[in-house]
Amino acid sequence: MQWTLVIPLKPLARAKSRLSDTAADELRPGLALAFAQDTVAAALASPAVADVAVVTNDPLAARELAALGARIVPDEPRAGLNAALAHGAGTVRARRPESAVAALNADLPALRPVELARVLDAAAEFPRAFLPDAAAIGTTLLAARDGRELRPIFGTDSRARHRASGAVELCLTGVDSVRQDVDTGEDLRAALALGVGPRTAAATAGLLIRGQ
Repeated sequence: MQWTLVIPLKPLARAKSRLSDTAADELRPGLALAFAQDTVAAALASPAVADVAVVTNDPLAARELAALGARIVPDEPRAGLNAALAHGAGTVRARRPESAVAALNADLPALRPVELARVLDAAAEFPRAFLPDAAAIGTTLLAARDGRELRPIFGTDSRARHRASGAVELCLTGVDSVRQDVDTGEDLRAALALGVGPRTAAATAGLLIRGQ
């Protein structure tokens, strides 16, 4: 099964505020863009992914991610993460009603194409399925196959909320790169330990974070 991924990205100036203990204000937009670029590049390289739609109103991010091959969907609702994802999924389904669609976080800089394919192949066994994040509290991927409604409930305690919504939790090993999102300095150190993509590696080269 081939999937269309919907990746939401808020305006870079407002992204990654929880990295304030690790990166100065002027550096965080560049980090957020680097995370998204490495995420999109890895996603497009995955054998289970047909295409990627990025929902964003940030002009720089739109230009850079389109250059990688992503389709850019303007965030017309402007009502937060879940509304952006629902809009993105709706835009995809308006063109291809039976598409298998998965929401994926934009901050997975260590993402491995083969690990993503393993997760999506497992998700294909269920109408709706999700993968919890490395902290086992949130969600990094929510999948809905064969035209099923995505029904994203990202945010605080999204693991519990997605499970309560009827989505099947995917209990997989060996897919750490798909689970390791980056919100905090500790998350970034964990992603660096896994091995990040080239843009994140360059963006973090001057930060004193490794091994701290």
